Amino acid sequence: MSDFAAYLALFLAAFVAATLFPAQSEAVLVGMLASDRYSVVALVVVASVGNTLGSVVNYWLGRWVETFSDRKWFPVRAAALEKAKDWYRHYGRWSLLLAWAPFIGDPITVAAGVLRERFSIFLVLVAISKTCRYIALTILTLGWFGTA
Repeated sequence: MSDFAAYLALFLAAFVAATLFPAQSEAVLVGMLASDRYSVVALVVVASVGNTLGSVVNYWLGRWVETFSDRKWFPVRAAALEKAKDWYRHYGRWSLLLAWAPFIGDPITVAAGVLRERFSIFLVLVAISKTCRYIALTILTLGWFGTA
């Protein structure tokens, strides 16, 4: 596999993992880090950008959720969305720093769109959240495999 294809695969895995579809990008990143073939900085940047852009999709879905929420194919249950909106109302924009977290991160990014958080603030906080998670995972992985 070419380097471009490998980085693209990581980007796509990170992108999809940040949307409401169930996926994980951590295994892809850890595998690429363990191979010691790719630039560590490039891996963190590619994964962070892909994951942040996936959350942007959630945000825009949230902006238009009322239009589609009654459709059978809509991926967010009403109860889950209401819980995320309550969380977001209670903790405010700072809850976006948990956008990386399993189970709650994706609904929070949708809720930010529903509640019309300013996009620039959304983007900065989510990018910080996603990037810090990948940096932490990278540090742990490099420690596990003894590469640096």
